[in-house]
Amino acid sequence: MSRKLKILLVSAEVHPFAKTGGLADVSGALPPALKKLGHDIRVIMPKYPCTTQAGKEIQNLKADLDIPGFSQKGTLFQSELGDKVPIYLIENSEFYNRKHLYGEPGSDYPDNVKRFAYFCRAVLEATKTIKFKPDIIHCNDWHTGLIPLYLKADSWFSQTKTLFSIHNLGYQGNFPHSSLATTGLDESLFHEEGIEFYGQVSFMKGGLMFADTLATVSPAYSQEIQTPELGFGMEGILQKRSTHLHGILNGVDYSVWNPETDPLIPVNYGPTSLSQKTQCREYLMRMFSLRLNKRTPILCMITRLSEQKGIDLIMEAKAVLNKLDISLLILGTGESRYESFFQQWSKERPDHIATALKFDESLGHRILAGSDMLLMPSRYEPCGLTQMYALKYGTVPIVRNIGGLKNSIQEFSDKTGKGNGFKFPNKKYFLKSLQKALSCFNQTKTWEKLMRNGMGKDNSWECSAKQYSRLYQKILRS
Repeated sequence: MSRKLKILLVSAEVHPFAKTGGLADVSGALPPALKKLGHDIRVIMPKYPCTTQAGKEIQNLKADLDIPGFSQKGTLFQSELGDKVPIYLIENSEFYNRKHLYGEPGSDYPDNVKRFAYFCRAVLEATKTIKFKPDIIHCNDWHTGLIPLYLKADSWFSQTKTLFSIHNLGYQGNFPHSSLATTGLDESLFHEEGIEFYGQVSFMKGGLMFADTLATVSPAYSQEIQTPELGFGMEGILQKRSTHLHGILNGVDYSVWNPETDPLIPVNYGPTSLSQKTQCREYLMRMFSLRLNKRTPILCMITRLSEQKGIDLIMEAKAVLNKLDISLLILGTGESRYESFFQQWSKERPDHIATALKFDESLGHRILAGSDMLLMPSRYEPCGLTQMYALKYGTVPIVRNIGGLKNSIQEFSDKTGKGNGFKFPNKKYFLKSLQKALSCFNQTKTWEKLMRNGMGKDNSWECSAKQYSRLYQKILRS
């Protein structure tokens, strides 16, 4: 029988307390799933101003934290995540009392090296303060990359192992060599086998080199980041540590993302009541003033407007897309060139193209419920969650065959009736994949079969949590 473990999950953002992307969703949903397996799981994050908007009571533990290497003390707060999972929040007004988590739009905060070195140090001091000695500290992304180094120098954690999860290798937390003093780490660590990365101090490399085991958010991504194309310069390190690198596909929190119970959508529906989805579509048409035929499919993109998300592919295909009988809804923010492109396109074709340049999760629910297809042409996608949300809502994904998209979407065959979406290998085949989807859409019974296939797919966190539980046990045995 598996041991019940003491686990501390560390993240810079946790839904519903703070969120910029999928990291928060994972950090908010995995711990309750692990608790259901019987583990003693705790979560810890910085206390930003936005954490008070989560609708949760946050208690001041009135415990001051003395942080090695820093003159600024921290204060520890506690709240609750999901089904009574304790979450601790580290307050420091100088570092975290800011409007944004990582920087102003378009730029990082110049003192991020100090903010997150402080966070890594504070996590360990907070753990001692609450007298919780974890078997496993589960670190997530570069913001937590120095924890494995600090931990190895602290005898209080002599029996604690570390797992470092890579959610997006493209964000590495690299800083000038001169910032090494800020971290409090010794100059002897600044070399190729340490935390030096092309002359810089790298938090990401710290996690990759010094954690006991590594994980990524999908099996395909764990292989892709070992290549020059998607390794972002870290592929050599990951190849060396390949036996310690594991890919576990993220799950979906169906208590939040389920059209049968979702309070944010106009009408609830499910696999046996697909006709109700039409009312969600009509709501979108009214909301965005779309003038469409009943058989004109609504495609949507709910995404960060960045190069990674494959926006260039949509821009290049604009002329062809204009000739097709389709509608397109865009929800998201990002680079100004992409925002301007979609704004202009919406002005040119206001009856078919609509753009909402904002982060609005409630609107995201309504768009998924009312759309027929989801476009995700990402250049790379470590896991992706939106495509799995879309499956549940009967909104068929059209995705690039990469990363977590590759693992979560199965190509549909109208001959066998199997599959839940459409995949294309590169931009050359994007329009062919879209045409195949449109052809199936025009066959009502075929399309309903495809929708139900997706809605019946179980991507719940229960499966992912069991895989993490087994991985934790393996780390401790080794």
